[in-house]
Amino acid sequence: QVQLVESGGGSVQAGGSLRLSCAASRYTYSSYCMGWFRQAPGKEREGVAAIDSDGSTSYADSVKGRFTISQDNAKNTLYLQMNSLKPEDTAMYYCAADRSFINCYTPLRLTDFDYWGQGIQVTASS
Repeated sequence: QVQLVESGGGSVQAGGSLRLSCAASRYTYSSYCMGWFRQAPGKEREGVAAIDSDGSTSYADSVKGRFTISQDNAKNTLYLQMNSLKPEDTAMYYCAADRSFINCYTPLRLTDFDYWGQGIQVTASS
């Protein structure tokens, strides 16, 4: 069973930075898409960024230029570096994995992703 565990969330002032990590265990697919999603209270879950097994990345317009997705294959870990955080970035953030990289571009579709982490809270206050 694949497990995804997020870490690194917390509270910062607007303009600050956080780096989220997602440790993937027992995930051995050679071709894949890894993504970050977020869900604010009362809103639908939305895709933020994705990276495929070739290292190609895709971002939602709302985070372009501020967030960077990356991966360390040796550590089986996915990252999301979040800079210049805004109050509207406040949400639960989820790591997700798709066994295919065919649809690894924004806007991401929740139904394409097979495995999900438990989520971690990110709060940016003004």
